[in-house]
Amino acid sequence: AAMLRASVSSLVGATRTAARSMAMRGMATKELKRTLIYDEHLKMGGNLVDFADYAMPVQYKDSPYAQSIIESTKQVREKAGLFDVSHMCSIRWRGKDAIAFVESVTVLDIENLPMGKGSLSVITNEEGGIIDDTMVTKTSDEKGDHIYQVVNAGCAPKDIKHFEEHLGKFGGDVTMEVQWDNRGLFALQGPKAASVLQKYVKEDLSKMGFGDAANMMVNGWPCFVARCGYTGEDGFEIFVNGDEAVPLWRLLCDEPDVKPSGLGARDALRLEAGLCLYGHDIDDTTTPSEAGLTWTVSKARREPAARKFPGSDKILKQIESPKTEVKKVRVGLVPKGAPAREGAIITTKEGEQVGVVTSGAMSPTLKHNISQGYVNKPHNKAGTELVVEVRGKSNPAVVTKMPFVPTNYYKPA
Repeated sequence: AAMLRASVSSLVGATRTAARSMAMRGMATKELKRTLIYDEHLKMGGNLVDFADYAMPVQYKDSPYAQSIIESTKQVREKAGLFDVSHMCSIRWRGKDAIAFVESVTVLDIENLPMGKGSLSVITNEEGGIIDDTMVTKTSDEKGDHIYQVVNAGCAPKDIKHFEEHLGKFGGDVTMEVQWDNRGLFALQGPKAASVLQKYVKEDLSKMGFGDAANMMVNGWPCFVARCGYTGEDGFEIFVNGDEAVPLWRLLCDEPDVKPSGLGARDALRLEAGLCLYGHDIDDTTTPSEAGLTWTVSKARREPAARKFPGSDKILKQIESPKTEVKKVRVGLVPKGAPAREGAIITTKEGEQVGVVTSGAMSPTLKHNISQGYVNKPHNKAGTELVVEVRGKSNPAVVTKMPFVPTNYYKPA
């Protein structure tokens, strides 16, 4: 989930970053897109910035909903936070050849994915690089079975162009329905998320595991609800029709255990969970094996007779022979001193450059600095002592396993 190419690589405590993006209340330097609840963000004291060409809240200030980024992160870890992620793009794939087509552009085994199940996958190019990371769900509605896909807002234009190019070559029975600014998408995240949502749905959410999805009425409004998220906590992503977006947002925000949350907490939470932010921790030059996303390549797609996908030769070669074919890998780092943010050079104690930081911040939960980055082998082993260059200083850093904070994804008993 979440996961957009933007100028905000780390928002925790970085009010200057938000100011650079734009401190706005109608003072835009360019015309930004607005989600359906833009006015609600303003009423709630949202500090809006330019994020993937949308006016999105970093945090909320000067209102009953106000919380610092640290407080908002704690809110999601202990109770529940509600994120507006309507800027992300949804695609419905229909037709008898829809499964074959989506498999031709992703690494997921959709054929054997159970109905009502979703999974993270990646869209790859011919060189094995990651064009985008994406959630893919097999579902159905009144029009029949189909595939529901969510892609990052910053990547959506290139993703759609990529799909259109492949559709032109594919020639089968498949249609692409893009849903973007005409619907709301909210992420209700945290240990209290299920108990809050259960008040408004008749389905027994205790039987719904992480990755499951279904159509259901939420307070009488038709919604598509997926148990997933981008925080490391239990939670749900709720897709709602445009007319019901504002009332649903208000309904959930007024729950005692819920507070609206912004990009600052979202970035802190996903970093603590060891999740990638597209355009920073992964891009079109990064392969799944390098990014630690080998698990997204379904085992059935690794078989010699499996349907090919872009870059499959390189990707599968790296999976089969990681010791010789994979030269660098994404790792966690715990640096001393100032936070090691995107672009900071990683060296050995002897001064040899062996990597680069891709994102980093002070962890509100752990109360010390954490970073992600790429490190050349064999310096990627947990416990390896390295050095990060920050503002002209050489600070010690230790390679560590991720997630930094244990995840709490829900599984039915």
